[in-house]
Amino acid sequence: MMTAPLQHALYLAIFLFALGVTGVLVRRNLLFILMSIEIMLNAAGLAFITAAARWGQADGQVMFLFILSLAAAEVSVGLALIIRIRHRLTTLDADAANLMQG
Repeated sequence: MMTAPLQHALYLAIFLFALGVTGVLVRRNLLFILMSIEIMLNAAGLAFITAAARWGQADGQVMFLFILSLAAAEVSVGLALIIRIRHRLTTLDADAANLMQG
C-alpha cells in the first residue's frame, strides 16, 4: 500500500488554512465566517495528525480530539449567537452585527 508523502499532507493543511483565513477576511456573512473557522480548525488537525504519523507518536491524535471538541463547542455557541443575531437584526451581515451594543 502506498502512502502520501508528508509534504503533500502539509501542503493540503496549508492550503486549507489559507482558504479559511481568506473566507474569514473576505466574507461578510456570519455563517460563512463560522464555516471558514471550521476549515481552519480542520487544517490544524490535519497538520497535527500528519506530524504524529511522521514521528510515530499518538500526540497528534490526542490534539486532534481536543480540536474536535473545541470545534463542537464553537459551533454550538456560534450557531446560537447567529440565530439570536438573525432574530434581532433579520440579517447575517457582520457589519450589521457591529451595531449591537450593550
